[in-house]
Amino acid sequence: MTTDTTDVLVVGGGPVGLFLGALLAARGTAVQVWERRTTDPVGSRAIGIHPPSLNAFAEVGLADTVLAEAVLVRTGVARSRGRVLGTLSFDGASDTHPYVATLDQHRTEVLLRDRLDAGAPGALRTGTALVGLTRHRDHVDATGTDRDGRPVEIRASFVVGADGARSLVRDLLGIGTTGRDYPDRYVMGDFADPEDADAHSAALVDVGAAGVVESFPLPDGRRRYVVLLPRDDALADPAVPAAAADAPEADRASRLAAIVRNRTGVAPDPATCSMLSAFRVRRRTADRVGLGRVVLVGDAAHEISPIGGQGMNLGWLDAADLAPVLADAVRTGAAGPWPVYARRRQAAARRAGRQAEANMALGRAVPDVVGVGREALLRSVLALPTARALARLYAMAWA
Repeated sequence: MTTDTTDVLVVGGGPVGLFLGALLAARGTAVQVWERRTTDPVGSRAIGIHPPSLNAFAEVGLADTVLAEAVLVRTGVARSRGRVLGTLSFDGASDTHPYVATLDQHRTEVLLRDRLDAGAPGALRTGTALVGLTRHRDHVDATGTDRDGRPVEIRASFVVGADGARSLVRDLLGIGTTGRDYPDRYVMGDFADPEDADAHSAALVDVGAAGVVESFPLPDGRRRYVVLLPRDDALADPAVPAAAADAPEADRASRLAAIVRNRTGVAPDPATCSMLSAFRVRRRTADRVGLGRVVLVGDAAHEISPIGGQGMNLGWLDAADLAPVLADAVRTGAAGPWPVYARRRQAAARRAGRQAEANMALGRAVPDVVGVGREALLRSVLALPTARALARLYAMAWA
């Protein structure tokens, strides 16, 4: 068996691994990206692209391409019991991108694949699954299997685990995680947008006492609804597939639409549901981010609640931080200053994790009297001049 060679092997060809590959290729660093999936990206899943990520995308000429397809969310509106509590404007959230962009994850991944292929043709190897890693002082040997089950081997100066929350790279390194599982259960679904025309470009958050309903506009006149469910609700069953994109069960779509209608007064049409997914929430942090010439990024290093839409962006910003470090290490022969990178990225993950927890706490079901107090608090906060700082926080301007 012939051993291939590269400067950097990225394990995981999701949005974070693809972006890291494109960044490295733009710096002239030889890169391969192993992705075990053989199919094209499907499903909407994560949708929010925050200003710091758009700035990072500009480094590889991707920002304008994404923005040409995305919806630009310029305001966030808090509501309850059919009344508007206040509005948050993203006008001052970024000097370059005063909005949050929304785009289906599968489209973002396709655009990232195209960008990687333009910078490093053939770098993405789909159907290639990692099997083992052998670390040496000046390189790492990785073994795997290709789409036909045949063994493959590559020698890399560095390996990056961008293989998600259940990272095999992390497991092969023997790195543990710490964290917790939360009791919160959510279901999200994409429907034809039933909101009034003046809300079509706004993020809407209904904080009624029964539990939060968030919604976000999507391209092609669609809207994503995310609802908190009681723990015993059948819709919270984790057996609901994470990307049931083509034909979600009609009764589940009807049930989700009914919850949205009952809590907000707005009635999505179940027949237009194009995706329905249930998810639970947990927070995990890897005990260490780098070991020798192997380093973790994205959910492999730190998994946070998706409420608030920061997880995928956090991974992209990991990649933007790591790419120049790796490129410089390849050029100079250095082993890579992982402690410095780790401190920066884990600090960012802690901050994002705390914010996600606050978002969940704000949207939990409460007694009616507490709900009235929550409404009053939000109305006051959103009326203050400090709401500008709140908009920057939600747009990840701190990142």
